[in-house]
Parts: sequence; structure tokens; C-alpha cells
Amino acid sequence: MNTNRIVLSKKSKRFLEDLRIYLFSSGKNADEIEDIVEELQVHLIEAERDGKSIDNIVGQSPKAYMDQISDEMLTDYQEWFTYIVIIVFGSFGFIIMNNLFQGSVSYSLLEIIGYLSIATVFIICVFQAFKYIAAHNLSKIVEYVIFYVLGLLPISLYIGLIFLNEVIETPVIHLEMLGMIITAILTLALLLAISYWAKTWAMLIILALLILPDTVLHSFHISETLHLLLGTSISFVGIAIYLVIHSKLSRAHS
Repeated sequence: MNTNRIVLSKKSKRFLEDLRIYLFSSGKNADEIEDIVEELQVHLIEAERDGKSIDNIVGQSPKAYMDQISDEMLTDYQEWFTYIVIIVFGSFGFIIMNNLFQGSVSYSLLEIIGYLSIATVFIICVFQAFKYIAAHNLSKIVEYVIFYVLGLLPISLYIGLIFLNEVIETPVIHLEMLGMIITAILTLALLLAISYWAKTWAMLIILALLILPDTVLHSFHISETLHLLLGTSISFVGIAIYLVIHSKLSRAHS
């Protein structure tokens, strides 16, 4: 397979990646997606060896071709629902673990509903954005703008949730020490299970980079503003470095 990838032109490889993302974002089965991509890859290799371009197979409208393939495939609602549930509870696990390290776990009913709703809305928007990007030949600037807006979306919703939680009173669930210990064990078990299922420790590494700097900074006598600035900077720089290293390692093994 590595030899085939080298043979393919840059345009063909980009189309196969876009097709994979488009079909995944459309809720298709992962195994069926790989089968179709591999089959199409063989056709593209043969076409390019005969001096033909990708346009001879997919035509002048890649989006129409993707839509045609998508329409011929069944939507795997069970697998799509599984991804959503895992991501929603995984993100909720991040919030719980962060609060546990801060030594306090207390949520209002509005917060619980809000966190789950925001995570669900964000996932749907991400899938739709990936699907749109994969189906359109966008410039890098437009792609960055889309990702920037996606990044602002959950932040804006969380700020709105904080405001609503201050003006709307709902029942509050407060966990004592025993409840915190049980919650910590269950949450860690959930995150470990998700990491094992996804075959990557990225979630736990990112979680550590989000939590540990803030925890360490608590031992220093610094202002709250400096604490927040340093904690956020260290976390995001650490995550950026990890993602760059992970990306380079993935390419080296591909």
C-alpha cells in the first residue's frame, strides 16, 4: 500500500483523503469506507499509469461524485451514535477530572444539561464542517477560518452557559469525598476505555496537559491573572507540541 500511495499524484491522494472524511462525516461504516477508498485507489493508480488524470474517473465535480458514492452506501447510525456518545462523555470526563483536581465537584442541573448539549452541538457542527471542507476545493485561509469559528463555538456556548447558570437557579448536585473518589475512578475508567477503543493515548495526554500545569501552579504564590495566563499558555503550547510530534510520527510510519 505504501508503494501505491507514492505512485498516486498529490491531487489523487488529496481526493481520497477528502472522500474518506466526507463519507465518515456522512455517517457511513468505517470498514466500508476503507474498502471503497482502497478500490478507488486501485482505479486511480491504473488510470494515472495510463496517463489519465483523476478527472477521467470522478468527473469535473468531486462533490457530485462523493454524493453519488454516499447515496449508494447505507448510513451506519449505530456506529455514528457510538462516536457521538463516546465524544460527549469523553468531553464531560475532561470537565469532571479538571474539577476533581481542583478539589471540588458541584454541578447544577442546568450545567449538566448544558455540557451535554454543547458537546452534542459541537460534534454535529464538526462533522458538517469536515463534510463541507472535503467536498469543496477551499483555500487554506478559508479552512483556517472555518476551524477558527469551530474553536470559538464551544467557548461562546460555555460562556453563555455560565451566564445562564448565574441567573437561573436549578437543583445542585454536590459530591463529598467518597463521591469524588468514586467519580474519579469511574471517569478515569471511562477515559481509559475510550483511549483503548480508539487505539490512542492522545485523550489522556491532552487531559494531563490541560490539568497538570494548573495543578502545579497552585503551589506557587502568584496572582490569579498570572496563574490563568501561565496555565493556559503552558497547556496550549504543550498540546500544540504534542500534536506536531504525533503528526510527524504518523507520517513517518505511513
